[in-house]
Amino acid sequence: MSTVAEPRGRGGMRRGGPAIVGLLVLLLAVVGRLLPSGAPGPVEDGTDALRSAYEAKAHELQVRGEGRVVRVLADDRDGSRHQRFVLRTGDGLTVLVAHNIDLAPRIPRLAQGDHVRFHGAYVWNDQGGVIHWTHHDPAGRHAGGWLEHEGVRYE
Repeated sequence: MSTVAEPRGRGGMRRGGPAIVGLLVLLLAVVGRLLPSGAPGPVEDGTDALRSAYEAKAHELQVRGEGRVVRVLADDRDGSRHQRFVLRTGDGLTVLVAHNIDLAPRIPRLAQGDHVRFHGAYVWNDQGGVIHWTHHDPAGRHAGGWLEHEGVRYE
């Protein structure tokens, strides 16, 4: 049985090996940018990650964190109904939470000063940003999110 020796460059590596690896890395980066914004991705966790998302003007970044309610707003009733409130994180960043109450239960008795944990999609704006997708996706195309208040998870 005979074998054909493959051409090798310096160090015994096949010629073109580094170029192929580089091409694969580039291809993965391009594919990652082409995925729909709702595609599940890595979750950025904690206050530092949320601050980084704000500074980077991130759009549709999955985040997890917590804060204190500084203001409870009227529900948004245009289209899908959303329970809305403003959270202040430990480092002072404020974010609007828009929780879809057509897809997930409303947080009852939510009040200023309450502690809320969240997992959802962050969208930047100059006022601190918005956390949405704090619920499951009935179609299964988007990473599910949740809110936690007084030990109860709403998703």
